[in-house]
Amino acid sequence: MLDVNATWRYASPESWKGAAAAVAILSFDVDAETPLLAAGEKYTQHLSTMSHQVYGPTIGVPRIIKMLARHGKPATFFVPGWTAEHYPRCMEAILESGHEIALHGYTHRSPCYNTPLEQRQEIEKGLAALEKFGVTPLGYRAPMWQTSKHTLEILGEYGIRYDSSLMDDDRPYLLDTPSGRLAEMCPQWYLDDWEQYVYVPDPNLGATINRPSVVAQLWIEELEGERETGSLLMLTCHPFASGRPGRIKAIEKLIEFADSCGDVAFTRADDLAQRLLAVPDSELSENRPD
Repeated sequence: MLDVNATWRYASPESWKGAAAAVAILSFDVDAETPLLAAGEKYTQHLSTMSHQVYGPTIGVPRIIKMLARHGKPATFFVPGWTAEHYPRCMEAILESGHEIALHGYTHRSPCYNTPLEQRQEIEKGLAALEKFGVTPLGYRAPMWQTSKHTLEILGEYGIRYDSSLMDDDRPYLLDTPSGRLAEMCPQWYLDDWEQYVYVPDPNLGATINRPSVVAQLWIEELEGERETGSLLMLTCHPFASGRPGRIKAIEKLIEFADSCGDVAFTRADDLAQRLLAVPDSELSENRPD
């Protein structure tokens, strides 16, 4: 069991996925330059590398929004507060398209290496930046999925109702924490495009450049398995990576495969969280359903 002051609770699969064999969430982390700035202010002088990240909110996000519209799919965009402040048009485009915006910290610094006070400050500054666009996020994803015990235990104080940072299941569940109940929707490294595409040598943020066709097949094979187990596919992509013309095709192939199956439901993360949180206590168990 994870070292968290919380109680795990599980709902029946039917309560959150209905008659679908599996549920898919298309999520996008709009990091922009924040991973570089978190690694050190000196990287502001690395213009080529910085421009690599600028591609995300300026080119990648608009392209992704158009792709989602073509396929009629909802999505959740996790946005650091710093990104919101520096790319207001990106925020407006996401909102105008009807997609969800959730919190991804403020500076993309790992909570695991921040003090409890710094963790609070990251959340508060991130929320303040989103609030300028009329966004009161229901969800949170820790930068680099490096959440800490303290952050997880205080999210409810800020109105956060779900988290997407832990990796201990392939179905969503509920966590009763000191600050309230959270829906947890687990991501996974190999369902993240960063591990497949990102080459940033300095700072060392990745050294892989994979073929989109290979990546699409990887994700499709996982969805095939999740249809058999009644699971949640939490796809995590980054606009600076998957917003490229060839790579966006990998997401489209996954969507087209899911649609061809006829039993995969696509949803925003907040909508799934609200379904889970609406399950009465009498229908929850501390034992995971088979």
